[in-house]
Amino acid sequence: MASSLVSAARSLAPRVRDAAAETERARRVALPLVETMAAAGMFRVCVPRDLGGEEADVTTLLEVIETLAHADGSAGWIVMIGATTGLLAAYLPRDAAHEIYGRSPAVITGGVFAPRGIATPEGAGYRVRGRWPFASGCQHASWLAGGCMIAGEPARPPRMMLLPAGEVDIIDTWTVSGLCGSGSHDIAVADRFVPASRSVSLVADRPLCEGTLYRFPVFGLLALGIAAVALGIARRAVDELVALAAAKVPALSQRRLAERSAIQMEVARAEAMLQAARAYLFERVASATAAAAHADIATGERAALRLAASHATASAASVVDRMYEAAGGTAIYATSPLQRCFRDVHAVTQHVMVAPTAWELAGRVLLGVDTDTSML
Repeated sequence: MASSLVSAARSLAPRVRDAAAETERARRVALPLVETMAAAGMFRVCVPRDLGGEEADVTTLLEVIETLAHADGSAGWIVMIGATTGLLAAYLPRDAAHEIYGRSPAVITGGVFAPRGIATPEGAGYRVRGRWPFASGCQHASWLAGGCMIAGEPARPPRMMLLPAGEVDIIDTWTVSGLCGSGSHDIAVADRFVPASRSVSLVADRPLCEGTLYRFPVFGLLALGIAAVALGIARRAVDELVALAAAKVPALSQRRLAERSAIQMEVARAEAMLQAARAYLFERVASATAAAAHADIATGERAALRLAASHATASAASVVDRMYEAAGGTAIYATSPLQRCFRDVHAVTQHVMVAPTAWELAGRVLLGVDTDTSML
């Protein structure tokens, strides 16, 4: 099953790559391509098997995301968001999980964890209002979730409220520098009722499903997915520079870029940096997977996962920067894939799961300093 998912991603990659320029212009991945991804199981990688999902291992999840991000960062990003949001299925009561995830293999969920909304207890549920930015892939989602604080109960952990996409307003805000095709608009709810069975707390609740995948920390898994997008983009940047260097003869020169010692050193350093960061990430995933096969992942292991994800993302951005600079003036044109790689990877680095605070969190754990590890 795992190898078939990665093979499906590789088979889809040329089509995703060919559509990348139009994806960026349209500010979203075209619906027929999204539907093809959904049919291949890309958005159900983390959904439990008993709901018709793939329930794949984490290595497979990352390889699928990385493969698609190599073809187009925005496509890799929306698959990362849709796939990791599928983890909600493991936290929901079975009836609610079946209602959302079990009725159609084409269902796609998305949303925003940040508690920008207010949920007021009412009967057997909540009355919800709020507005959430960065709702990637919201235009093709079947269900959307928004994080909410509970009105009158500030000490309670935030809860994610799941609503049918038709009950959520999409506000066109996504005019940005990178990941332009991810369609990460704002979403808003003015006054909607959400049954308690369609709400989860990723901080306080425990998954109701057994299995190695569901013993991984949710936020750590999101950070790993983000890193996989960055790694795919960086791999594309190196590949593009190598292809360019084989043909380009810079102005006032008689030698191809590939024959210049400075370029040879940059490519070698970038390749080593990329492979080392990727190896470290997958090594930590393998270690955590072995631990999760028998018990919950310990705090130190969770910190190591976050550190590996943050390091991989930062390293990927550095690799892209090197390749962009090595390409010279060619890279500044909108038609250059290197320009898109540059903009996309620097959008990825802005995510809070791999931002400087993530390094601080891992560092506090390594140093034995008391810290809140609920988001680890």
